[in-house]
Amino acid sequence: MIAETVCSAVSAAGLGIAAVTAYRKRFLAAARIAAYALVPVALVMTGIVDWVADTAFSPTAWAGFGLLGASWLLFASTRAVERRRGGTRKERREARAAQRRETAAPETSAPSLGPSTRPAARPASAPRTNSADDFSDIEAILKKHGI
Repeated sequence: MIAETVCSAVSAAGLGIAAVTAYRKRFLAAARIAAYALVPVALVMTGIVDWVADTAFSPTAWAGFGLLGASWLLFASTRAVERRRGGTRKERREARAAQRRETAAPETSAPSLGPSTRPAARPASAPRTNSADDFSDIEAILKKHGI
């Protein structure tokens, strides 16, 4: 009974605010406020308020919410462990098989790095001033990386 009275008062106050807003020529805002103000009365009329009130004071309902929370925690923790392990059992089996294939033929997958043919250190050059020298710097960098 108290919940219905409070919802009716909230709706009446909201409709009053909507009327003041409409008086100030802000009709879209007034319509939006009126829509929000009608929600509490609609909830009372559909019976949702009674259901929520009965649920809020029911120990069985709170036990049900506790079980829902526990099941959510179990689900989230198993997902976290699954992600840490690397997926499902099938995915782990495929990963192990792929790893065995890589270790069976390492020379085909790893690039061969032979001994270096360039000098160990180059003397620093003097600063250049024209734009043609800028391109020579870029060419030197590309040659250094073997491009």
